[in-house]
Amino acid sequence: MLREIDETYVFFICVIVFLAIIELGFRLGRKHRKPSDETHKTHIGALQTALLGLLALLLGFTFAMSVTRFETRKNLVLEEANAIGNAYWRSQLLPPAARAPIAALLVEYTTTALDFHDADNDSARQAAAGAASRRIERQIRSTAASVLESPPSISTIMFIQAINEMAQVNEKRRVALENHVPEPVFYLLFIVTSGAMAFIAYGTGLQKRRRLISTGLFATLISLVLTFILDVDQPSSGVITVSQESMLRMKATLEQER
Repeated sequence: MLREIDETYVFFICVIVFLAIIELGFRLGRKHRKPSDETHKTHIGALQTALLGLLALLLGFTFAMSVTRFETRKNLVLEEANAIGNAYWRSQLLPPAARAPIAALLVEYTTTALDFHDADNDSARQAAAGAASRRIERQIRSTAASVLESPPSISTIMFIQAINEMAQVNEKRRVALENHVPEPVFYLLFIVTSGAMAFIAYGTGLQKRRRLISTGLFATLISLVLTFILDVDQPSSGVITVSQESMLRMKATLEQER
C-alpha cells in the first residue's frame, strides 16, 4: 500500500503529521509544566536521548537495507545484459537456419526484461512480462532443438548453457525487483519518529520555549530521509532509479546485428 503512494505525497504527509505532533506535544508539556520539578525534566530529557538514539539506529539499518537492494538490482541489470549478449554470440555458432530466428527472439526477450522493470508495482504487467520471458525461452530452446545435431556439437552445448544462464539471471533479477524493505519497517520508523518528535516537543513545553525553527527543521529533515529511503527502495519510480542503460545498449546491439 505504501509503495503505491507517490514519494512527494509521503514527504508532505510526514512533515504535516510531525509538525502536528510537535504542536500537540508542546501544548501538553506547557500544560504539565512545574518550574520546580527538575526531576521530571531530567527524565524527559533522558527519554528524548534514548528515542533519538533508537531512531538513528533504525534509520541507519533501514537505509543500509534499501541501498543493498538497490546495488543488487543495478548489478543484475548488467549481469542479465551480458548473459543475453553471451547467448546471442553463441547462437551464431549454430547452423544458419537457427541464427536469425534466435536473434529475433533475443531482441524480444530483452524487451520483456525492460517491460518487467518498467511495470514496477503493477502486478498484472509484471506477470505478463514474466510469462512472456518464459514463453520466449521455450521458443529459443525449441528453435535450437530443431537444428540439433546428433550427437550435439560443442557449440550447441555452449549455446544451451548460455540460455540456461540467461534464464537463471532473469529469475534472480525478478526476485531482486520484488525484494523490497518490509513495509512494517517503514511503519515502525514512522512510529518511533513520531514518539521522538512528541518527547522533544514535550520537553520544550516544559521549558515554555517553543523552538519552532529547530524542531520544524528536524521534522523536515527526518521526513526527507524517510522519503529518500522509500525512493531508493523503488527501482522504477521516483528520483533515484536503477539505470537500464546496459539492457538498452544490448537491445540496440542485437537489432543492429540482425
